[in-house]
Amino acid sequence: MTRKSILITGCSSGIGYDAAHALHKRGWQVFATCRKQDDCDRLVDEGLESFVLDQSDAASMKTALEEVLSRTGGTLDALFNNAAFGIPGALEDLPTDALRSIFETNLFGYHELTRQVIPIMRAQGHGRILNCSSVLGFVTMKWRGAYNSTKFAMEGLTDTLRIEMRGTGIDVILIQPGPITSRIRQNSVPHFEKWVDWKTSARKSQYEDNLLKRLYEERGPDTFELPASAVSDKVWRALTDATPKARYKITTPTYLMAVLKRLLPTRLLDWLIDRM
Repeated sequence: MTRKSILITGCSSGIGYDAAHALHKRGWQVFATCRKQDDCDRLVDEGLESFVLDQSDAASMKTALEEVLSRTGGTLDALFNNAAFGIPGALEDLPTDALRSIFETNLFGYHELTRQVIPIMRAQGHGRILNCSSVLGFVTMKWRGAYNSTKFAMEGLTDTLRIEMRGTGIDVILIQPGPITSRIRQNSVPHFEKWVDWKTSARKSQYEDNLLKRLYEERGPDTFELPASAVSDKVWRALTDATPKARYKITTPTYLMAVLKRLLPTRLLDWLIDRM
């Protein structure tokens, strides 16, 4: 039998890295892409097929997809849009250009790559498109407004696309992790330093008492944090369930927040989240 194939973005670490290795071990042909060539070289040394794909660059996506098709004979069974980053900071301190930069990767890149993949899946009559959202795609937390915004938009984009793809053989699925072991916090530091002038902020003392400690201090796992393998297990289910769910939740906070969002008045939920 021909191996099933999947293109995964953001595989240098965390969720994408673990999913790439997990699916490779299960016999899938995995194209584990990264933004930097050094990371791709490392993954190739680990036995994966890897090449550059930058989700903020349409030409890079096109070149990567052409490479995928050259290695599969023109087909692709699944796409896992995973690459993303965060820009911590209060929304009043974030320049609008900072939001433009994060949306370019966290949302517009997903949309562009998905548009390039859909014609392939239409032609073959099947496919699965997985978009990595977050618990922060349906509830908000302070200091994470930029990331929240991209994931809320991601949920709307994915829900719409799922309905539009009905009858095509293409399933569109949301993956909704909560706290997962990854390098997203460390990787967000350069973006914070680039965009946020916290020393002149009206919230300077709040940065010093809260966000700076979280960003720069060595700390253990967050409460209820799970390893990236927990996401890989749900990705496997999303790829193999005969009738996949619209959403696959991961971690206790994701399930809990989904329930609280349905049950609590908005202001009570705001009060609760503000104390976390």
